[in-house]
Amino acid sequence: MTAVHLGLPRVPNAQTAAQPRPDDPALIDTFGRVATDLRVSLTDKCNLRCTYCMPAEGLDWMPGDQLLSDDELVHLLTIAVERLGVTDIRLTGGEPLLRPGLEGLIARVAALEPRPRMSMTTNGIGLAKRAKGLAEAGLDRINVSLDTVDAATFREITRRDRLPHVLAGLAAAREAGMNPVKINSVLMRGTNEHQATSLLRYCVENGYHLRFIEQMPLDAQHGWIRGEMITAAEILDLLGTEFTLSPSPSVRGGAPAERWLVDGGPAEVGVIASVTRPFCSDCERTRLTADGAVRSCLFSTEETDLRRLLRGGAGDEAVAEAWRATMWAKLAGHEINEAGFAQPIRPMSAIGG
Repeated sequence: MTAVHLGLPRVPNAQTAAQPRPDDPALIDTFGRVATDLRVSLTDKCNLRCTYCMPAEGLDWMPGDQLLSDDELVHLLTIAVERLGVTDIRLTGGEPLLRPGLEGLIARVAALEPRPRMSMTTNGIGLAKRAKGLAEAGLDRINVSLDTVDAATFREITRRDRLPHVLAGLAAAREAGMNPVKINSVLMRGTNEHQATSLLRYCVENGYHLRFIEQMPLDAQHGWIRGEMITAAEILDLLGTEFTLSPSPSVRGGAPAERWLVDGGPAEVGVIASVTRPFCSDCERTRLTADGAVRSCLFSTEETDLRRLLRGGAGDEAVAEAWRATMWAKLAGHEINEAGFAQPIRPMSAIGG
């Protein structure tokens, strides 16, 4: 396997804000944002090898003793919900379906009070057999990563011949009542951008909600090139060749996607323009990696190691205070468009989507 250094969690030191933090239990920052949406990575492992994410041979995965146990994870999520005001939890990876005992873990989180809304982002491999059980355990909604409905292109992008399994997983999730079923798609120049309209047509016909995402600098190879990225403006132009798009009247709030009605609605398509149209000012997310590090932003270069605190015997309020301090020090934005931007050492598969 290719050795790719994933980085070690570290506690921020000089990155604390000048002004004192108010006595507020919520995850607030110095810009007035409140994080209520927690993205939780369950594993860094994945059973696909998407070209824009990792090398064909995969990565050196985290050792098992570095990952949070189920009890540790539920402990942290209990703190997040009961003490920090988290209302939405999205399970991610890597590929979260690879986490052993996933249904039991979901059931434990769904039993928290107040009950958080729960969703999951997955590549859909194996979802067909498990969608019903996941819904019964308490999973409310699902996002499936899918960049094409063409079998040959799917093999080219993922290096796996698994498209029928993903499509079956989508149908099973819909049948299990996890609505709306959302699809996340990345367009790549010279690979699948010409298939944008066929993917949207497939989603409209099947009742799925499609979200196109600008490719971000989060690949393990650090090979992202801005000029090769398909921008939001280009995505809308591509879709406009076959569909009439008009701005959705729905309130966006802190949602990452700009939404557009397709041919007058009710079908919609979203575009997540993290690079060219950043939405950092409305961000309401906080992130927990599979090895227990809190990150205030997907592109953070600093982390706070909550696993170390837990295993060192720290009390719940001490853990909560460390989490609050991390979010209080959150920067105004991800700075992708700034001259000094540095891509995070950890790739997306190690951070969680």
